[in-house]
Amino acid sequence: MVAGAVFFTVYFTFINIRLFPLAISVVRGKYDYLDTRMPPAQSAQPNVSQEGDIPDTIKDESSQGEVSHFQALATAVSGTVGLGNIAGVAVAIALGGPGATFWMIIAGLIGMSTKFVECTLGVKYRDVDANGTVYGGPMYYLSKGLKGTKASFLGKPLAILFAMLCIGGSFGGGNAFQSNQASAQIISMTGFDNPSAGFYIGLVLAIIVGLVIIGGIKRIAQVTEKIVPFMAGIYIIASLIIIFAHFSLIDDAIMVIIDQAFTPAAGLGGFFGVMIQGFRRAVFSNEAGAGSAAIAHSAVRTSYPASEGIVSLLEPFIDTVVICTMTALVIVIFNMNGLFDYSDANTSSVLIKATGERIGGVDLTSAAYNDVIPNFSYVLTIAVILFAFSTMISWSYYGLQAWKYLFGRSKVADISYKLLFLAFVVIGASATLGAVIQFSDAMILAMVFPNMIGLFFLFPKVKEELNKYMAAIKNSKNKNVPKFSDKTIS
Repeated sequence: MVAGAVFFTVYFTFINIRLFPLAISVVRGKYDYLDTRMPPAQSAQPNVSQEGDIPDTIKDESSQGEVSHFQALATAVSGTVGLGNIAGVAVAIALGGPGATFWMIIAGLIGMSTKFVECTLGVKYRDVDANGTVYGGPMYYLSKGLKGTKASFLGKPLAILFAMLCIGGSFGGGNAFQSNQASAQIISMTGFDNPSAGFYIGLVLAIIVGLVIIGGIKRIAQVTEKIVPFMAGIYIIASLIIIFAHFSLIDDAIMVIIDQAFTPAAGLGGFFGVMIQGFRRAVFSNEAGAGSAAIAHSAVRTSYPASEGIVSLLEPFIDTVVICTMTALVIVIFNMNGLFDYSDANTSSVLIKATGERIGGVDLTSAAYNDVIPNFSYVLTIAVILFAFSTMISWSYYGLQAWKYLFGRSKVADISYKLLFLAFVVIGASATLGAVIQFSDAMILAMVFPNMIGLFFLFPKVKEELNKYMAAIKNSKNKNVPKFSDKTIS
């Protein structure tokens, strides 16, 4: 993942920084008019290929889609901005110390380039069925994109492998981990310490999630475009209040993070351990290289695949560089007086010296926020539930797309997956954090391998798409792009 992210960053001449302003403009709809200058796709024909393509409309397929740039970004961000930003950062600091934060930020910055590559490919090789429903993601750009290349024999096997792992990831990190930490926060706040509490909380969450995912990507996008800005806003404002309440400690906290990133107490072994923890939690949080977000971005309405790739640049930045960093700063500032020792055990929790209590995950984050904003745990509980909820509904879509790739696009396949997914909501809420996070890590990590292999073969196609889109923008500014009228099309 790291090697690929560095390579794509250099190959595309630091596109993560260079086209950041353009990404904001595209999300705001500044270049939506370019799509109206393309001839509309022909009416779908009944003869659909094995891969789901309509032979007579393949050339115009990219002008179709189900959601806007902002909705696609909101759906993808809701799948990444979750409890990895709250509980995951606490786990990284507990295991790797403050230095893990530095490597999380680095992974987020270079991961922007990887996200650009995979999301551009997601749109380029997507399928659109006779009803206009979009099917996309690594399963499709691995199986379709690798055809005709030296790695054509790898296409289908890698696509099948990715689909299987994506389903596992949707049950684990995108579901069980979210419901587990949401349940833990609710129990911590209410004091409802009953052996069956997790089960009942999971059951309620499963019912609410079920009401949304029945409606498919359009319903999911409509919900996430409202929840994501709201929940991110609450969390960022609270984080800024705490950080600026300790304004004099900000530079000290940053120095601790940088110092521990390169000179951890454990020496060389500790250095690699800290780096690995930072990269691991960053990948778990923003999923750059895992290929999952490409599934959501594939559903966008655009005539240029690279336009959505550029939009996706914002995702790791929002998720890791902004939100994860804020969480880390709050926790590091909280511990400036030495309330606990970093990496004091090979666990995802820390020992509070004053009370002898061991806390970790969302509980550690909650304690850090409560230290400055009394009773903030109640607000954090709402944020945690919203984070968990939005992540689960987005990952339900990812897993469903992979499920349908393997088992077909029938109604039976649709319902069977959704029932299994809802069952894992309940299972996750009832299980222990250690078991859930190990399974989740394994699935997310495993998804990286087939996806990154495909990206290494297909990145020249991304370059072509980027050149097309940048040329379209340049020509439109020079007023050289003709608008298509009905007469022109006919």
